[in-house]
Amino acid sequence: MTSSAGSSRTSAPRQKQRRSSRRSGHTSGRDSRAQSALGDFQTLPLEIFQMVLNYLSVKDISMLSMVSKTISGLLINYISTSSGSRRLLLQDFHRPELPGRREGASILEHYKALGLLLKRCTLLLPTRDRLKYVHKVLSGVSCFKLNGCASPLHCLGLQCYGVFLQILTAGWDELECHRVFNFLWELSNLARKVQTVVSSKPGSARRLELRIRLFCRGVLLSPGSHRSDSAFWLTRILKPWPMVNQARLLYIIFGPVSSRDGHVVWQKMIEGPTDETSLKGLADAIKLLYGTEAREWTADDVISLVDELSVVPQEWLMENNARLLLLSGNSICFTFLASKAVNGRAVELARLMVFMALVCEKDLYCMDWAVKMMQKVCKVFSSPWERNNFLQCLENTFAHMLMDMLQAVLAGERDEEDSSFLNLFHLVNAQANFHKEILYMAMGNNSSTT
Repeated sequence: MTSSAGSSRTSAPRQKQRRSSRRSGHTSGRDSRAQSALGDFQTLPLEIFQMVLNYLSVKDISMLSMVSKTISGLLINYISTSSGSRRLLLQDFHRPELPGRREGASILEHYKALGLLLKRCTLLLPTRDRLKYVHKVLSGVSCFKLNGCASPLHCLGLQCYGVFLQILTAGWDELECHRVFNFLWELSNLARKVQTVVSSKPGSARRLELRIRLFCRGVLLSPGSHRSDSAFWLTRILKPWPMVNQARLLYIIFGPVSSRDGHVVWQKMIEGPTDETSLKGLADAIKLLYGTEAREWTADDVISLVDELSVVPQEWLMENNARLLLLSGNSICFTFLASKAVNGRAVELARLMVFMALVCEKDLYCMDWAVKMMQKVCKVFSSPWERNNFLQCLENTFAHMLMDMLQAVLAGERDEEDSSFLNLFHLVNAQANFHKEILYMAMGNNSSTT
């Protein structure tokens, strides 16, 4: 009994020893696997490893992050350190050089590379965790915030943030991109800010209008993005709002601005004829929404948006409407005109057609384009009477506009540019060239060969 009890007591420590050796063997196995994942860096203390990183470019660090999960984890820790932040989060956004010049291009390229680095480092994390980590890293950069920069017109911060996000989210599926948009929307409190500008009197919140414009164009609609990406982000910005607010918001983001202070010029389309430069941003946005990339928009949606836009903040001059349609492309232009024809708005359609001819004359477009567009629209009418009524309205509009302009010239209504006489001159030429193209078409000749 004594000997057996003694043998059992002596065997217990041996069992503990074996369990201890198994545990130590398991731990050493994990350590060895981690060390093998570090490769030659396993011999370096963490401080020396981070010092080595200071000598590597961002692109090289990005490549290094793909070596193993262990190294990727070390890089994530490095990016979060104060030395890593100072090294990687460059904040020289206010150089006097323009974005297209060398210095501006250099910092934009840096943030493209940084976006790729964080994309690779966070590859295995869920989208929500990736966004939280990225926000934690970038939260110290004030120029990345909607109201963070004191001089936003002379700052590259939002553009750098935009190219960073563009690279980070490239290849993400639509659901993930929805989460990105919602994260940014909530983070910047954009819903409340947009509500303020679209429900206030135009121009009453000029600074906020400017901030929203710069944030949307710089961050969400980053220049150089693929059309499908731009269509997605623009849809996310506009779709939550009623049509009238969509038009107002579209004007804030893409409408004309003052060259002096960058604020939106609300009276530009109302006070007088404008130029192509003032309308190009709006036209490009309309083409984007009308294209195949914007799957959530129907042709009727886009036409309604253009119609609503033409009264923001008040009814535009018809010449500016015509110029916007020309810049928006053949498909949108025809669809818009055809909708007028189908709805029996012959007088309005005739006026718009005359102003299109005037814009073609002023801006040196081929007049046969306007005539062919008119011919195409004529086929939309359901009866010969409706078509003939439209053509009669067209000729009456030419005559009334000529008489009104002639009366203004005879009354001596002249300004420094003598615009009354110039308008009359352009309209007379527009009418002559418009009817010349009709005659060529009627006689079976091609104007380009005569």
